[in-house]
Amino acid sequence: MKTIIIEDEKPAARLLQRKLEKLKIEVGVMLHSVEEAVAWFSNNEHPDLIFLDIQLSDGLSFEIFEKVEIKSAVIFTTAYDEFALRAFKLNSVDYLLKPIDEDDLELAISKFKERLPKNEKLQLDFEQIKKMLSNPFDKEYKKRFTVKIGQHLKVISLDEIECFFSENKGTYIHTFDNRNYLIESTLEFLEQELDPKYFYRISRKFIIPIQAIKEIVIYSNSRLKVILPTYCDDEVVVSREKVADFKVWIG
Repeated sequence: MKTIIIEDEKPAARLLQRKLEKLKIEVGVMLHSVEEAVAWFSNNEHPDLIFLDIQLSDGLSFEIFEKVEIKSAVIFTTAYDEFALRAFKLNSVDYLLKPIDEDDLELAISKFKERLPKNEKLQLDFEQIKKMLSNPFDKEYKKRFTVKIGQHLKVISLDEIECFFSENKGTYIHTFDNRNYLIESTLEFLEQELDPKYFYRISRKFIIPIQAIKEIVIYSNSRLKVILPTYCDDEVVVSREKVADFKVWIG
């Protein structure tokens, strides 16, 4: 059985490869971007099975299927919420939610093998997937935050926010008037609540809005440093593994 992995992060791809090897499945090729995958599919015999990450370094993986006709079965590997996952499941062999559980992986392989005798080409509605990923279920993103100051409540709109940051197990809003406000949330939760067109998590510590970027400076170890208008308590640095995505985000 010819199998390939298309996964944004190389460590995650190698981890999945090791798990597949335990199931006696050899991975012939590992790809990491839309461009790389399109080039490979255009010049090679297609595999029986693809393990496909949704978000790659240079775009969403459905773009691959817009450029080449894929003749392989697909198992999605994704971190999207369960409603999107259920929709994907209708059009693919299965999905695997990251981090990938070995029992789920084995079950997905079994489902694929059950389909093999039919020798049917898997038909995927990638236009529908594209719509879902571009605006999943017309999601309403957060437009304002309410913070408690003593006995008072203050409403902070998104256009007042210079960044979100974590410190000492707390999460804070920093505003353009150089004030910090503690909020009852986490950066992980905020990532799901903020519109990704305007907000990006550049590291474990910071989420920044594109409107707050004053300057971007090349930093050590292939990283980037972001200069914000007023925040100066700590260096705002784009982590190395996020630099490529960050450059795509800022356009």
